[in-house]
Amino acid sequence: MDPTEMITVVSVDDGNRSSSHHASRHSSRQISPRPPPAIIPNKRRVAVAKGVQKTLSKTSMLVNFLPTGTLLTFEMLLPPVSGDGSCSPVSTMMIHLLLAICAASCFFFHFTDSFKAPDGTVYYGFVSPAGLSLFKTGLGVEVPDEERYKMRFVDLLHALMAVMVFAAIAFSDLRVTNCLFPGHVKEMDEVMESFPLMVGVVCSGLFFIFPNTRYGIGCMAS
Repeated sequence: MDPTEMITVVSVDDGNRSSSHHASRHSSRQISPRPPPAIIPNKRRVAVAKGVQKTLSKTSMLVNFLPTGTLLTFEMLLPPVSGDGSCSPVSTMMIHLLLAICAASCFFFHFTDSFKAPDGTVYYGFVSPAGLSLFKTGLGVEVPDEERYKMRFVDLLHALMAVMVFAAIAFSDLRVTNCLFPGHVKEMDEVMESFPLMVGVVCSGLFFIFPNTRYGIGCMAS
């Protein structure tokens, strides 16, 4: 074979190798995955989440001071009562009525107590200065005539604190404040920033000093 032909063949082969090597390097650069873009959280969603978490943290400690079922009833009835948030005169009146009923139940249930009869049946009644009066008369049950079943000043204090706690939780809901106090959203936000916490601290101290000893409707002894 002519030496010139050998040199030509070798040079062509080297060119193919270099081109294939360059192509493989180019393809490897294209296949290499790019790092995923950093996910930037939505500032509005973060702010809303922090606000909800703050509201729950402030009001969760207050639920223990309310009669069982009062707050649940309020949260169940508030959406249909408030409607679509238009705050019409009818919906505003219904919100006032719902607040009055729930506040009255918080006040009334702290004046109830119960006792267990010898047969194991539990009877509930209303606490009065004279003693315990059963809701249903004519049962032929002997009501205990003890001092603990008479109305005391502590019962009134517990009832007022329960109403304050319910008000702090109810007014923390924007569906209530937007209808009852239209045009004062900023002022109500400033008030509700610290009001539930203040109520919780004061009521916690008072309940610690004057513990609840009654087993009334929805009110467990502390």
